[in-house]
Amino acid sequence: MSRTEIVGTEAGDARINWHAGKKPWAVLALGHGAGGGIEARDLTALAAALPGEGVTVALVEQPWRVAGKKLAPAPKTLDTGWRGLWPALEKPGLPVIAGGRSAGARVACRTGAELGAAAVLALSFPLHPPGRPERSRAGELLGTGLPTLVVQGGNDPFGKPGEFPGGDHRLVEVPYGDHGFAVPKKASLTQDEALDLITREVSSWVASLRS
Repeated sequence: MSRTEIVGTEAGDARINWHAGKKPWAVLALGHGAGGGIEARDLTALAAALPGEGVTVALVEQPWRVAGKKLAPAPKTLDTGWRGLWPALEKPGLPVIAGGRSAGARVACRTGAELGAAAVLALSFPLHPPGRPERSRAGELLGTGLPTLVVQGGNDPFGKPGEFPGGDHRLVEVPYGDHGFAVPKKASLTQDEALDLITREVSSWVASLRS
């Protein structure tokens, strides 16, 4: 079962697409990236798979997407939108795992602790701009202060798994995957197998958080 909720924030109206879990014990909130929306393959796969594991998935559309704009605003504005909709994510009265892909992962990392998130899920964390490893954003990831899972494509130009610093976070590699977890047709695993890997690893990690 899914439903849509509009939530007003200081950055404008955001939209939450709720995918209710079966006897839910947690909410997994997932924000999208700067170059796309909640239709991303990893987000839709998790929204389809995790409710059966007792996790309600909330796919969050930032105000700029709801308003029909094509360019994402500055990180500060993204954080403002996320903070503004957080009370709606907490309303079910369940632990909330903050997450997202790419820019959405950065938002979750930056704000998770202050908002009281139970953990952080970072999908395709943009460790640096393509070709600019000196502009590292590792500090955002290392500073979450929360249990953190990173799921990263093996060929992600924004940061390959081997480029990530050590830390308390757990990192799962999706072989051959690019920033959108697309895998080449000649790869040794199919696109469906790559998505199965993502949902399986995320489901296992989320289950490990249950007290």
